[in-house]
Amino acid sequence: MCTIAVAYRSHPEYPLVIAANRDEFYDRPTAPLGFWEDCPDILAGRDLKGGGTWMGVNRNGKIAALTNFREPGGMNHNGMSRGFLVSDFLAKDMAAEVYLKGVAARKNDYGGFNLLAGTAGRLFWYSNRGGSITKLTPGIHGLSNHLLDTPWPKVETIRRRLADILQDSERIDPEALFEMLADQRRPDDAALPDTGVGKTWERMLSPVFITSSVYGTRCSSVILVDNSGKLLFCERNFDADAKGDTRCFELQTDIPP
Repeated sequence: MCTIAVAYRSHPEYPLVIAANRDEFYDRPTAPLGFWEDCPDILAGRDLKGGGTWMGVNRNGKIAALTNFREPGGMNHNGMSRGFLVSDFLAKDMAAEVYLKGVAARKNDYGGFNLLAGTAGRLFWYSNRGGSITKLTPGIHGLSNHLLDTPWPKVETIRRRLADILQDSERIDPEALFEMLADQRRPDDAALPDTGVGKTWERMLSPVFITSSVYGTRCSSVILVDNSGKLLFCERNFDADAKGDTRCFELQTDIPP
């Protein structure tokens, strides 16, 4: 994932709402959302090059999502795939706090990342590029390719729009979230961050939904967990022409206090 909005305990009917876009090169092989044959409790898309995933859940209600930390020249080509962090957490019977402590102990094995991990009742964030393991506070959070709630224009846009959707809706329609994630508007150059990739790439990467000839938003994902513990996971996949194909799954989970 490259842009994630999280509403944590911010709606009377939904303790957790996640809306996210995965941005990647179009030629990177990917399997769509589904249960994994080699690990049937995991529901996620799959990076067929690295073997992991960018976002997923399991049948017990564990949830995890990942973004890369943008650092030109900082790639760890000898390290493990960061997508393994998501699938490994989902596969293990281990609380998020314990798992993230183990990740922090081996943080240099990976390129820069942000990892969200936990459940609808207890959700945590950790980055190996700054900060400590943090339990999310109730509210609307945003994450892209820097640290949690860094006010990049696209992050502020999806936080604001998610707040509006939650305020206006007693029952949340996934289509409203997909519409939010489809925003291709670019901010003014003066508002762009300077992450060392050059102005042309900063412009191309600046919208919530990215398009270009070789790189862009490959899928949009929505997770809704309601007060009964019902979890809805929808994924809309795109090719270079941004034509969407949507898959949805429902699971019944427990929400710990």
